[in-house]
Amino acid sequence: MRISGRHEPGNPEIIAKLNSASLRISAKDYTIWGENTEAKTRMGWVDLPTKSRDLLPQLDALSAWARSKNLTEIVLCGMGGSSLAPEVIAATYGKKLTVLDSTDPAQILNAVPKELARSIIIVGSKSGTTIETKSHFTFFVDLFTKANLLPTDHIVIITDPNTSLDEIARNEGYRIINANPDVGGRFSALSAFGLVPAALIGVDISVLLDDAQEALLTFNQDNSPASVIAALLFSGTEQIVNFCDTKSPTPGLSDWIEQLIAESTGKNQVGRLPVVIESAESSNNLTIGFADGDFDLIVQGTLGEHFILWEWVTALLCYLLKVDPFNQPNVTEAKDRTSKILAQITDNNFEIEKPVFEDNEIAVYSNRDIKNISEFLNLPSNYFAIMAYLTRGIDDEITKLQSEISNKTGIPTTFGWGPRFLHSTGQFHKGGQPNGSFIQITADSIVDVDIPKQTYSFAQLIMAQALGDAKALTERDLPLIRLHLKNRSAGITKLLTELN
Repeated sequence: MRISGRHEPGNPEIIAKLNSASLRISAKDYTIWGENTEAKTRMGWVDLPTKSRDLLPQLDALSAWARSKNLTEIVLCGMGGSSLAPEVIAATYGKKLTVLDSTDPAQILNAVPKELARSIIIVGSKSGTTIETKSHFTFFVDLFTKANLLPTDHIVIITDPNTSLDEIARNEGYRIINANPDVGGRFSALSAFGLVPAALIGVDISVLLDDAQEALLTFNQDNSPASVIAALLFSGTEQIVNFCDTKSPTPGLSDWIEQLIAESTGKNQVGRLPVVIESAESSNNLTIGFADGDFDLIVQGTLGEHFILWEWVTALLCYLLKVDPFNQPNVTEAKDRTSKILAQITDNNFEIEKPVFEDNEIAVYSNRDIKNISEFLNLPSNYFAIMAYLTRGIDDEITKLQSEISNKTGIPTTFGWGPRFLHSTGQFHKGGQPNGSFIQITADSIVDVDIPKQTYSFAQLIMAQALGDAKALTERDLPLIRLHLKNRSAGITKLLTELN
């Protein structure tokens, strides 16, 4: 692993503290974040490069079974830590993996394998209760059943021991791999959540673990890369840090780091907010890249090295920020509000908010006295967050909104697909520094899909998730505009045109 770039050497006192903290983390001393923290039961990530080797016989057998049945179409249903690392692994190794981390009905239909009889659906949920993943599970069980295929022949479950999903899977005869319960979701890249999908798509996971172990051995040394980077993230910026995947041999790594840092540090009104950018040319903020280029810091290494490095960096950064890296106190807020809205929808008691402006393409809702996105962008803000509850893979034109807003305002701008970002930057939005402005984009669903055993559909679920998160933000009096696209294509074009 190599670090270079324009960064200044870190404060010697801070790095000395981190050198000492690294020794305590190696010894699994959770008290460096306080006595009463989630860390007490979340230190299993420290030795995953060695402990995860215990999974190799199971994963070899699982891969052999898949090959013997000619099951080559792999779909992963998971959110946050259950999906982001496998997505990076697949992209880095050039393997095909369909990741379903949305409740958008069109995206769900797009994820259905063309040859269902040759597919494996991996269902990953640490808690076993994640609403998105539970819905995906019942959807695919119903799909296989209607196709006269046994769901147990095509679905693999990853979850912690003794969860409700674990009990269901065992009772009904599914193949199941239990994850280490002492590892939190964000820190699970080298656990079963990352390694099961990797093995099934044909990645040599022993190489990932070997590389991670080699890097791990350096973190107890003085001025290790982990200590230097954590010190820079603490003292080199007060909030914003850019990550850029340009020319990176590990494409998508920035999205994984975004979740790791934002959800771990964004609480108690402190934190560091990663902003994934396409180019470092126009940014005045601290910028980190993973290949040679014009970056403040360049971090080069293999994917296994990166996984353990950034977990270690995040743990050290949280030590300096005095926050618990393993809890997410504000994530449940949006979930609770989603449940209430779903109940109102199914009982026909949901009151529809009146727009502040409406035309043929877009209806505008806001808790500020504005009528369009241009007016919203004039509000004072330290960052803008675009939260697009649309169809990834179809509505991708909306991603251009990030650079358009950033270029027009000069203000850092994040982009997240909903509800995916709720398991990532969603924690920072509510728990970090309260200085962001939020652009939520929803749309009429072109298609809808029923959720088996539920009284609501996927279209109703994704809308409830959007409205629930909006409620959590507006209750904090944070500026929010919701742009509801009545016509997706025309609405996206209108938004982009308005900003030009």
